[in-house]
Parts: sequence; C-alpha cells; structure tokens
Amino acid sequence: MVTIEESKVNNKTDVKDVPVIQIRNLNKSFGDNHVLRDFNIDLYKGENLAVVGKSGSGKSVLIKCIIGLMKPDSGTIFMFEKNIPDLDHAGLDDIRAKAGFLFQSNALYDSMTVRENLEFPLRRHRFGVKAEKVNGLVMEALTNVGLSETVDMMPAELSGGMRKRIALARTLILKPQIIFYDEPTTGLDPITGKEISNLILKIQKLYQTSSIIISHDMSCIKIASNRVALLIDGTCYAEGTYEKLKKSDDKKINQFFE
Repeated sequence: MVTIEESKVNNKTDVKDVPVIQIRNLNKSFGDNHVLRDFNIDLYKGENLAVVGKSGSGKSVLIKCIIGLMKPDSGTIFMFEKNIPDLDHAGLDDIRAKAGFLFQSNALYDSMTVRENLEFPLRRHRFGVKAEKVNGLVMEALTNVGLSETVDMMPAELSGGMRKRIALARTLILKPQIIFYDEPTTGLDPITGKEISNLILKIQKLYQTSSIIISHDMSCIKIASNRVALLIDGTCYAEGTYEKLKKSDDKKINQFFE
C-alpha cells in the first residue's frame, strides 16, 4: 500500500485517533475473480473516510462485508468491538441499529408521507417511544436537513435533492454513531450535489458521526472527506487527504484526480 504521510486532523473537523472500524486482511473472491485482496483500513472516530475506486473495483462488496450482508472469505472487520463475520442475525441487528445508511436510491417508501418514512425506523427499533417523543425526533431530524416544512408531503412531491435530504433525515433519526453513504450525489445536478456534500459535512459536526462515503464524485469527496482510500486491484492502494493524493506522481493514483 502506498502511504501518504499526514495528520489525521484537518480543518474540517477534529478527527480523533481512535478507530471505530478496523478492517484487516479482508479477502473476498467470486470464483477466479479476487475482488478484495488483504484489504486493510481504519475508520477513525469523528472522521469522514471516502473510498474511491473504478466501477467494479469492489466498493459495494466492501460495504456489504462491513455491514454483514456478505461474508468475506477471510479477514476481520471490527465495528463496535465486534467482529462482523462472527455475528449471528441478532448480533448483526444490534450493530445495524447503531449505524445509518444513506442508499443511492434513497429507499423512501412512496406510499408513506415524509413523517411516516421517518417514523418507520423508530417504530421498528425503539418500541414504546411515546407519540410526542416520536414527533419531536422527526422534526429535529427534518430541521437539521433544512426541510421541516415537508413533514406531511409525499416523496413524489419532492425534488431529487429534497428526497436525498429526507433519506438522510431518516438515517439520522436513530442518532447513529457511524453512517455509510452510498453514492450520495449520484443523479443530482452539480449545485444540488454540492449542497448534499456540504450537508454531509454539517451532519458530521452536528452529530459527531464517523462515516464511510462511497462515491465517484470527486467534488463531493473533496468537500466532505477528511481522508481518501483508493481501492485498486482489491487492495487499499493508497490513503491520505484529497489534496495530498492529488499531488502524487503515481499514475494509479493521479488517474482519479485528472
């Protein structure tokens, strides 16, 4: 792995040198296709880590392994001090309740209002929450993404950028410690994409979250990430800040910054 030496603290947020996810020697193959080869990375407390790679490089496989949707062939993934591949369904559910996911498709329920979409994870994971408390959590999440006025609207009435914000509000409602962003700006115009990127940064500071961002949008990565990991040939080929990686003379690295 090429290492770009740097501090884990930059001017975006105070990143603590405490890993909240540790991945070691992760391997995953599909027949003769070796997608992940001894992949290693840490996600630090309070950090936004962007994982960048070409289409088909293994980014989605990596995320699926981290959240337990796919079992690696070998290696360890420690999150909340538990090795994900060793957990049963109950253990995985407990871990996932502490993590948030912003899906590329937003995954909003078209038949539910914005309020009902946000209430759904509360009712699923936190039985017995009083009605007035639920409403307060819904409005807090919507206010923090700037869309409190949409609470009784349907997803079909919202723009693409608004739907992305609502999906993020739903992610935030359980106050996750870690958030996974899957292509958060895909399908958005450049101005809206920049707004979402800045919102990711705002959420990091407001909720003190640690996040992994999967994205092809280098503008998003430049704005929202503290550190970038390049997934090349199944390995974490290089890691560092956006600015330091961009200055690299390594052709495998600078192809992403052209």
